[in-house]
Amino acid sequence: MTRSLATLTDLVGAVRQAVDVRADWTETADLVADQLRAHLPGPEILTPEQRLGLPDRVACHLLHAEPDGAFSLLGLVWRPGQTTRIHDHITWCVVGVLSGVEHEELFDEALEPLGTRDNSPGEVGGFAPPGDIHRIRNVGDEIAVSLHIYGTDITRVGSSARRYYD
Repeated sequence: MTRSLATLTDLVGAVRQAVDVRADWTETADLVADQLRAHLPGPEILTPEQRLGLPDRVACHLLHAEPDGAFSLLGLVWRPGQTTRIHDHITWCVVGVLSGVEHEELFDEALEPLGTRDNSPGEVGGFAPPGDIHRIRNVGDEIAVSLHIYGTDITRVGSSARRYYD
């Protein structure tokens, strides 16, 4: 078993325990973020080919979907300049940056800017609706890799985004 696979197995078990507390979404995001901080893998959780990303969009790689639909883990790869649209989410979300820097813009319900932050390797954050409107972009010169944990089975719902804002 590779170190990445062992780390993923440990992380899945830790997230499962946090979710099993059956707290509200905000507290669940906090509990899962604590577990991700304790079990944060490196970018090698993805294969070298996966870490190359895609030229036309952010690459999303499913790493785990809990059989009961309680959560899923995805590895996202951001080439320089790639960005999301402004969006919110259908459930809680926790993100850990594994390499590169992800620039995040935060917005209120009227889409007024609330602030920005640059998330560097090792940083972990979580949030839950409402109050989760944001846009993420790679403003650096190198590929960024992040691990996203969503409070749903992404394979069943197709996307973590609830709404996109233009």
